[in-house]
Amino acid sequence: MHCTVNGEPMAFDHPPTVAMIATSIGAPPRGVAVAIDRVVIPRSAWEGTLVHEGAQVEVVTAAAGG
Repeated sequence: MHCTVNGEPMAFDHPPTVAMIATSIGAPPRGVAVAIDRVVIPRSAWEGTLVHEGAQVEVVTAAAGG
């Protein structure tokens, strides 16, 4: 199973959940948003949302400052 995460191709043995992807790239436990094909996935749905073949996944982290 292949998808793109933050512009980088990734391969998995089976469709990963959003939570698995966030963990695999070392996303912090707070201040993170994830979108699949430009649709934001609520954090409460990360464990149960599977990423499909060819998906474009964006994982973004909030940053303080100005």
